[in-house]
Amino acid sequence: MDVAILGGGIAGLATAISLKQIGKTVRVYERRRSMHHLGAGIVCWPNATFVLSELGVLDRLRSVAGAVTAMRRISKTGDELGSLDIRQLDSAMGFPSLSVLRRDLMRILVGRADELGIPIHYGADAAMIDGVQDGNRVHFSDGTSTLADLVVGADGRMNSVARRYVVGNNQPVFQGFVNWIGVYQRDSAFQRLEICDYWGLGARFGIVPVSESTAYWAGGVAIADADGACDLDSIVQLRRAFDGWPVPVGEIVSQGSASDTRRLILYDHDPLPQWHKDNVLLVGDAAHAALPTSGQGAGQALEDAWVLGRELAAFPGDHETAIAAFTQKRREKTAGITLAGRRLAGILFNTDETECADRDQKATRTDYAAMVAGMATGWGAGLPMGIEHRFG
Repeated sequence: MDVAILGGGIAGLATAISLKQIGKTVRVYERRRSMHHLGAGIVCWPNATFVLSELGVLDRLRSVAGAVTAMRRISKTGDELGSLDIRQLDSAMGFPSLSVLRRDLMRILVGRADELGIPIHYGADAAMIDGVQDGNRVHFSDGTSTLADLVVGADGRMNSVARRYVVGNNQPVFQGFVNWIGVYQRDSAFQRLEICDYWGLGARFGIVPVSESTAYWAGGVAIADADGACDLDSIVQLRRAFDGWPVPVGEIVSQGSASDTRRLILYDHDPLPQWHKDNVLLVGDAAHAALPTSGQGAGQALEDAWVLGRELAAFPGDHETAIAAFTQKRREKTAGITLAGRRLAGILFNTDETECADRDQKATRTDYAAMVAGMATGWGAGLPMGIEHRFG
Protein backbone atom coordinates (compact mmCIF):
# COMPACT_ATOMS: atom_id res chain seq x y z
CA MET A 1 0.00 0.00 0.00
CA ASP A 2 1.19 3.47 -0.97
CA VAL A 3 0.29 6.15 1.61
CA ALA A 4 0.55 9.92 1.23
CA ILE A 5 0.40 11.85 4.50
CA LEU A 6 -0.49 15.52 4.39
CA GLY A 7 1.15 17.32 7.30
CA GLY A 8 4.55 16.98 8.91
CA GLY A 9 3.60 17.75 12.51
CA ILE A 10 3.30 15.30 15.38
CA ALA A 11 0.26 13.52 13.92
CA GLY A 12 1.72 13.20 10.44
CA LEU A 13 5.19 12.07 11.49
CA ALA A 14 3.92 9.60 14.09
CA THR A 15 1.49 8.13 11.56
CA ALA A 16 4.25 7.82 8.99
CA ILE A 17 6.49 5.99 11.49
CA SER A 18 3.70 3.69 12.64
CA LEU A 19 2.73 2.70 9.08
CA LYS A 20 6.33 2.29 7.94
CA GLN A 21 6.92 -0.10 10.86
CA ILE A 22 4.21 -2.40 9.48
CA GLY A 23 5.66 -2.35 5.98
CA LYS A 24 3.68 0.37 4.21
CA THR A 25 5.23 2.68 1.64
CA VAL A 26 4.87 6.13 3.15
CA ARG A 27 5.72 9.69 2.20
CA VAL A 28 4.99 12.94 4.04
CA TYR A 29 4.06 16.30 2.51
CA GLU A 30 4.44 19.40 4.67
CA ARG A 31 3.26 22.84 3.50
CA ARG A 32 5.94 24.72 5.46
CA ARG A 33 9.44 24.94 4.07
CA SER A 34 11.13 23.41 7.11
CA MET A 35 10.33 21.51 10.28
CA HIS A 36 7.92 23.50 12.42
CA HIS A 37 7.13 23.40 16.11
CA LEU A 38 4.07 25.56 16.73
CA GLY A 39 3.57 25.62 20.48
CA ALA A 40 6.15 25.89 23.23
CA GLY A 41 5.99 22.50 24.89
CA ILE A 42 4.00 19.37 25.62
CA VAL A 43 3.36 17.09 28.54
CA CYS A 44 3.49 13.59 27.13
CA TRP A 45 1.15 11.85 29.55
CA PRO A 46 1.45 8.05 29.95
CA ASN A 47 -0.80 7.24 26.99
CA ALA A 48 1.49 9.35 24.79
CA THR A 49 4.72 7.84 26.13
CA PHE A 50 3.24 4.36 25.57
CA VAL A 51 2.85 5.20 21.87
CA LEU A 52 6.28 6.81 21.68
CA SER A 53 7.71 3.59 23.11
CA GLU A 54 5.93 1.64 20.38
CA LEU A 55 7.42 4.02 17.81
CA GLY A 56 10.91 3.33 19.16
CA VAL A 57 11.72 6.79 20.53
CA LEU A 58 10.89 6.76 24.25
CA ASP A 59 14.53 6.56 25.36
CA ARG A 60 15.40 9.52 23.15
CA LEU A 61 12.52 11.46 24.67
CA ARG A 62 13.73 10.71 28.20
CA SER A 63 17.11 12.24 27.35
CA VAL A 64 15.60 15.68 26.63
CA ALA A 65 12.46 15.66 28.79
CA GLY A 66 11.58 16.21 32.42
CA ALA A 67 9.82 13.66 34.62
CA VAL A 68 7.14 15.87 36.15
CA THR A 69 5.97 14.72 39.58
CA ALA A 70 2.96 16.88 40.52
CA MET A 71 0.44 19.37 39.18
CA ARG A 72 -0.33 22.15 41.65
CA ARG A 73 -3.37 24.42 41.46
CA ILE A 74 -2.71 27.90 42.84
CA SER A 75 -4.85 31.02 43.00
CA LYS A 76 -3.68 34.31 41.50
CA THR A 77 -3.00 35.48 45.06
CA GLY A 78 -0.69 32.52 45.71
CA ASP A 79 -3.06 30.35 47.78
CA GLU A 80 -2.67 26.59 47.29
CA LEU A 81 -5.87 25.08 45.90
CA GLY A 82 -4.72 21.48 45.61
CA SER A 83 -2.15 19.13 44.12
CA LEU A 84 -2.35 16.09 41.88
CA ASP A 85 0.36 13.44 42.30
CA ILE A 86 1.52 12.63 38.77
CA ARG A 87 3.61 9.74 40.09
CA GLN A 88 0.38 7.98 41.05
CA LEU A 89 -0.91 8.45 37.51
CA ASP A 90 2.31 7.03 36.06
CA SER A 91 2.11 4.04 38.38
CA ALA A 92 -1.51 3.36 37.48
CA MET A 93 -0.88 3.56 33.75
CA GLY A 94 2.55 1.96 33.66
CA PHE A 95 4.36 4.66 31.68
CA PRO A 96 5.97 7.98 32.63
CA SER A 97 4.65 11.51 32.22
CA LEU A 98 7.37 13.56 30.49
CA SER A 99 7.45 17.28 29.74
CA VAL A 100 9.32 18.31 26.61
CA LEU A 101 9.82 21.33 24.40
CA ARG A 102 7.88 20.80 21.19
CA ARG A 103 10.95 21.48 19.06
CA ASP A 104 12.79 18.62 20.77
CA LEU A 105 9.93 16.18 20.24
CA MET A 106 9.74 17.19 16.60
CA ARG A 107 13.47 16.60 16.13
CA ILE A 108 13.08 13.14 17.62
CA LEU A 109 10.21 12.23 15.30
CA VAL A 110 11.95 13.63 12.22
CA GLY A 111 15.09 11.70 13.17
CA ARG A 112 13.13 8.46 13.52
CA ALA A 113 11.42 9.03 10.17
CA ASP A 114 14.81 9.60 8.56
CA GLU A 115 16.13 6.35 10.06
CA LEU A 116 13.23 4.46 8.51
CA GLY A 117 13.79 6.06 5.11
CA ILE A 118 10.53 8.04 5.10
CA PRO A 119 10.74 10.97 2.65
CA ILE A 120 9.46 14.31 3.97
CA HIS A 121 8.68 16.83 1.23
CA TYR A 122 8.75 20.38 2.60
CA GLY A 123 7.11 23.29 0.80
CA ALA A 124 4.44 20.90 -0.50
CA ASP A 125 1.25 22.93 -0.08
CA ALA A 126 -1.73 20.69 -0.84
CA ALA A 127 -4.49 22.60 -2.64
CA MET A 128 -7.04 19.95 -3.62
CA ILE A 129 -7.79 16.22 -3.50
CA ASP A 130 -9.46 14.32 -6.31
CA GLY A 131 -10.97 10.86 -6.07
CA VAL A 132 -9.86 8.85 -9.11
CA GLN A 133 -10.36 5.25 -10.18
CA ASP A 134 -7.07 3.93 -8.85
CA GLY A 135 -6.82 5.94 -5.63
CA ASN A 136 -6.78 9.61 -4.69
CA ARG A 137 -4.76 12.34 -6.31
CA VAL A 138 -3.41 15.23 -4.26
CA HIS A 139 -2.79 18.45 -6.16
CA PHE A 140 -0.24 20.93 -4.82
CA SER A 141 -0.18 24.69 -5.23
CA ASP A 142 2.94 24.52 -7.44
CA GLY A 143 1.06 22.50 -10.06
CA THR A 144 2.47 19.08 -9.17
CA SER A 145 0.40 16.16 -7.92
CA THR A 146 0.77 12.72 -6.39
CA LEU A 147 -1.36 9.56 -6.48
CA ALA A 148 -1.79 7.30 -3.44
CA ASP A 149 -3.83 4.29 -2.37
CA LEU A 150 -4.53 6.05 0.93
CA VAL A 151 -4.31 9.76 1.76
CA VAL A 152 -4.00 10.58 5.46
CA GLY A 153 -4.95 14.13 6.34
CA ALA A 154 -2.81 15.27 9.26
CA ASP A 155 -2.90 18.86 8.06
CA GLY A 156 -4.17 20.59 11.18
CA ARG A 157 -7.23 22.35 12.53
CA MET A 158 -7.26 25.68 10.72
CA ASN A 159 -7.00 24.94 6.99
CA SER A 160 -7.16 21.22 6.35
CA VAL A 161 -7.51 20.30 2.68
CA ALA A 162 -8.26 16.71 3.67
CA ARG A 163 -11.00 17.77 6.08
CA ARG A 164 -12.60 19.88 3.38
CA TYR A 165 -12.61 16.84 1.07
CA VAL A 166 -14.06 14.49 3.68
CA VAL A 167 -16.75 16.61 5.34
CA GLY A 168 -16.91 19.92 3.46
CA ASN A 169 -17.08 21.93 6.70
CA ASN A 170 -13.63 23.21 7.61
CA GLN A 171 -14.64 26.00 9.99
CA PRO A 172 -12.99 25.92 13.42
CA VAL A 173 -14.92 27.19 16.45
CA PHE A 174 -13.53 30.08 18.51
CA GLN A 175 -13.66 29.18 22.21
CA GLY A 176 -13.40 32.54 23.90
CA PHE A 177 -9.79 32.93 24.96
CA VAL A 178 -6.32 33.75 23.75
CA ASN A 179 -3.04 32.16 24.88
CA TRP A 180 0.45 33.57 25.00
CA ILE A 181 3.16 30.92 25.04
CA GLY A 182 6.92 30.89 25.44
CA VAL A 183 9.99 29.26 26.95
CA TYR A 184 11.66 30.57 30.11
CA GLN A 185 15.23 29.81 31.13
CA ARG A 186 17.09 30.62 34.35
CA ASP A 187 19.73 28.59 36.19
CA SER A 188 18.30 26.37 38.96
CA ALA A 189 14.88 28.03 38.70
CA PHE A 190 12.97 24.75 39.05
CA GLN A 191 14.33 22.56 41.84
CA ARG A 192 11.17 20.47 41.73
CA LEU A 193 9.67 19.41 38.43
CA GLU A 194 6.12 20.37 39.31
CA ILE A 195 3.53 21.84 36.98
CA CYS A 196 2.12 25.06 38.46
CA ASP A 197 -1.36 26.02 37.28
CA TYR A 198 -2.40 29.51 38.45
CA TRP A 199 -6.10 30.43 38.32
CA GLY A 200 -7.54 33.93 38.21
CA LEU A 201 -10.64 35.79 37.08
CA GLY A 202 -11.03 35.00 33.40
CA ALA A 203 -7.34 34.11 33.25
CA ARG A 204 -4.95 31.21 33.77
CA PHE A 205 -1.16 30.89 33.75
CA GLY A 206 0.60 27.52 33.52
CA ILE A 207 4.32 26.82 34.05
CA VAL A 208 5.71 23.41 33.04
CA PRO A 209 9.40 22.72 33.81
CA VAL A 210 11.31 20.40 31.49
CA SER A 211 14.55 20.66 33.50
CA GLU A 212 15.90 22.55 36.50
CA SER A 213 16.67 25.55 34.29
CA THR A 214 14.00 25.49 31.56
CA ALA A 215 10.22 25.63 31.50
CA TYR A 216 7.58 26.38 28.95
CA TRP A 217 4.60 28.51 29.88
CA ALA A 218 1.17 29.56 28.68
CA GLY A 219 -0.89 32.52 29.83
CA GLY A 220 -4.54 32.54 28.79
CA VAL A 221 -7.12 35.33 29.01
CA ALA A 222 -10.84 35.37 28.18
CA ILE A 223 -11.76 37.56 25.24
CA ALA A 224 -15.14 38.15 23.63
CA ASP A 225 -14.30 37.70 19.97
CA ALA A 226 -11.42 36.47 17.85
CA ASP A 227 -11.32 39.61 15.66
CA GLY A 228 -10.74 41.79 18.71
CA ALA A 229 -7.80 39.63 19.78
CA CYS A 230 -6.01 40.42 16.55
CA ASP A 231 -5.90 44.10 17.45
CA LEU A 232 -4.19 43.62 20.81
CA ASP A 233 -0.57 44.60 21.40
CA SER A 234 0.68 41.19 22.44
CA ILE A 235 3.33 41.99 25.04
CA VAL A 236 1.53 44.95 26.57
CA GLN A 237 -1.68 42.94 26.93
CA LEU A 238 0.20 39.96 28.37
CA ARG A 239 1.87 42.06 31.08
CA ARG A 240 -1.34 43.87 31.90
CA ALA A 241 -3.30 40.63 32.22
CA PHE A 242 -0.90 39.11 34.75
CA ASP A 243 0.21 42.18 36.66
CA GLY A 244 0.33 41.42 40.40
CA TRP A 245 0.25 37.63 40.06
CA PRO A 246 2.70 35.52 42.12
CA VAL A 247 6.43 35.98 41.60
CA PRO A 248 7.13 33.19 39.09
CA VAL A 249 4.39 34.49 36.78
CA GLY A 250 5.46 38.12 37.07
CA GLU A 251 9.10 37.29 36.46
CA ILE A 252 8.34 35.23 33.35
CA VAL A 253 5.98 37.83 31.91
CA SER A 254 8.37 40.71 32.56
CA GLN A 255 11.08 38.96 30.58
CA GLY A 256 8.87 38.11 27.61
CA SER A 257 9.45 39.92 24.33
CA ALA A 258 7.78 40.00 20.94
CA SER A 259 10.54 37.85 19.47
CA ASP A 260 10.18 34.94 21.91
CA THR A 261 6.47 35.07 22.76
CA ARG A 262 3.73 33.73 20.53
CA ARG A 263 0.04 34.60 20.80
CA LEU A 264 -2.52 31.97 19.82
CA ILE A 265 -6.23 32.60 19.35
CA LEU A 266 -7.84 29.34 20.47
CA TYR A 267 -10.16 27.31 18.28
CA ASP A 268 -11.31 23.73 18.25
CA HIS A 269 -13.74 21.70 16.11
CA ASP A 270 -17.08 20.16 16.93
CA PRO A 271 -16.74 16.35 17.06
CA LEU A 272 -17.20 14.82 13.63
CA PRO A 273 -19.41 11.82 12.82
CA GLN A 274 -17.30 11.06 9.75
CA TRP A 275 -13.51 10.81 9.52
CA HIS A 276 -13.05 9.33 6.07
CA LYS A 277 -14.39 9.50 2.54
CA ASP A 278 -13.26 7.24 -0.29
CA ASN A 279 -9.60 6.59 0.60
CA VAL A 280 -8.99 9.87 2.45
CA LEU A 281 -8.73 9.60 6.24
CA LEU A 282 -8.39 12.33 8.87
CA VAL A 283 -6.12 12.06 11.93
CA GLY A 284 -4.90 14.42 14.65
CA ASP A 285 -6.26 17.96 14.71
CA ALA A 286 -7.81 17.55 11.26
CA ALA A 287 -10.12 14.92 12.77
CA HIS A 288 -10.56 16.04 16.38
CA ALA A 289 -8.93 19.35 17.26
CA ALA A 290 -9.14 19.92 21.03
CA LEU A 291 -8.21 22.90 23.18
CA PRO A 292 -4.98 22.98 25.20
CA THR A 293 -7.18 22.62 28.30
CA SER A 294 -7.78 19.00 27.25
CA GLY A 295 -4.12 18.22 27.93
CA GLN A 296 -4.38 15.63 25.16
CA GLY A 297 -3.81 17.23 21.77
CA ALA A 298 -0.49 15.52 21.09
CA GLY A 299 -1.49 12.40 23.02
CA GLN A 300 -4.54 11.77 20.88
CA ALA A 301 -2.59 12.43 17.68
CA LEU A 302 -0.08 9.81 18.79
CA GLU A 303 -2.85 7.36 19.65
CA ASP A 304 -4.31 7.84 16.17
CA ALA A 305 -0.97 6.82 14.68
CA TRP A 306 -0.69 3.66 16.78
CA VAL A 307 -4.30 2.53 16.33
CA LEU A 308 -4.23 3.11 12.57
CA GLY A 309 -1.10 1.01 12.28
CA ARG A 310 -2.78 -1.79 14.27
CA GLU A 311 -5.92 -1.74 12.15
CA LEU A 312 -4.09 -1.70 8.82
CA ALA A 313 -1.96 -4.63 10.02
CA ALA A 314 -5.10 -6.50 11.12
CA PHE A 315 -6.76 -6.13 7.69
CA PRO A 316 -3.95 -6.54 5.14
CA GLY A 317 -5.13 -5.68 1.65
CA ASP A 318 -8.44 -4.25 2.91
CA HIS A 319 -7.74 -0.70 3.93
CA GLU A 320 -11.40 0.31 3.62
CA THR A 321 -12.31 -2.06 6.47
CA ALA A 322 -9.21 -0.98 8.40
CA ILE A 323 -9.97 2.74 8.29
CA ALA A 324 -13.62 2.14 9.19
CA ALA A 325 -12.49 0.10 12.22
CA PHE A 326 -9.96 2.80 13.12
CA THR A 327 -12.62 5.50 13.07
CA GLN A 328 -15.00 3.42 15.15
CA LYS A 329 -12.34 2.86 17.81
CA ARG A 330 -11.13 6.45 17.99
CA ARG A 331 -14.19 8.65 17.54
CA GLU A 332 -15.86 8.32 20.94
CA LYS A 333 -12.70 8.78 23.00
CA THR A 334 -11.53 11.84 21.09
CA ALA A 335 -14.99 13.44 21.15
CA GLY A 336 -15.09 13.05 24.92
CA ILE A 337 -11.67 14.66 25.28
CA THR A 338 -12.61 17.57 23.00
CA LEU A 339 -15.77 18.30 24.98
CA ALA A 340 -13.96 17.91 28.32
CA GLY A 341 -11.41 20.48 27.14
CA ARG A 342 -14.23 22.89 26.33
CA ARG A 343 -15.84 22.40 29.73
CA LEU A 344 -12.59 23.06 31.56
CA ALA A 345 -11.92 26.15 29.45
CA GLY A 346 -15.34 27.45 30.40
CA ILE A 347 -14.49 26.98 34.08
CA LEU A 348 -10.99 28.46 33.89
CA PHE A 349 -11.89 31.48 31.78
CA ASN A 350 -15.08 32.33 33.60
CA THR A 351 -15.30 36.09 34.18
CA ASP A 352 -17.86 35.98 37.01
CA GLU A 353 -16.12 36.79 40.29
CA THR A 354 -18.54 34.82 42.50
CA GLU A 355 -18.39 31.73 40.30
CA CYS A 356 -14.58 31.86 40.19
CA ALA A 357 -14.43 32.05 43.99
CA ASP A 358 -16.72 29.01 44.17
CA ARG A 359 -14.52 27.22 41.62
CA ASP A 360 -11.44 27.82 43.75
CA GLN A 361 -13.20 26.55 46.87
CA LYS A 362 -14.24 23.39 45.05
CA ALA A 363 -10.61 22.87 44.03
CA THR A 364 -9.57 22.82 47.69
CA ARG A 365 -12.13 20.06 48.36
CA THR A 366 -11.30 17.94 45.32
CA ASP A 367 -10.37 14.28 45.83
CA TYR A 368 -7.18 14.30 43.77
CA ALA A 369 -6.57 10.57 44.17
CA ALA A 370 -9.97 9.95 42.60
CA MET A 371 -9.10 12.42 39.87
CA VAL A 372 -5.93 10.46 39.12
CA ALA A 373 -7.95 7.24 38.88
CA GLY A 374 -10.37 8.87 36.45
CA MET A 375 -7.55 10.22 34.29
CA ALA A 376 -5.89 6.80 34.17
CA THR A 377 -9.14 5.12 33.14
CA GLY A 378 -10.09 7.72 30.55
CA TRP A 379 -6.69 8.29 28.99
CA GLY A 380 -5.82 4.60 29.01
CA ALA A 381 -9.06 3.55 27.29
CA GLY A 382 -8.40 1.45 24.21
CA LEU A 383 -4.69 0.97 24.96
CA PRO A 384 -2.93 -2.12 26.32
CA MET A 385 -1.51 -0.37 29.34
CA GLY A 386 -2.06 -0.02 33.06
CA ILE A 387 -1.67 -2.37 36.00
CA GLU A 388 -4.15 -4.90 34.66
CA HIS A 389 -2.10 -5.32 31.49
CA ARG A 390 1.24 -5.52 33.23
CA PHE A 391 0.23 -7.99 35.92
CA GLY A 392 -3.14 -9.37 34.84
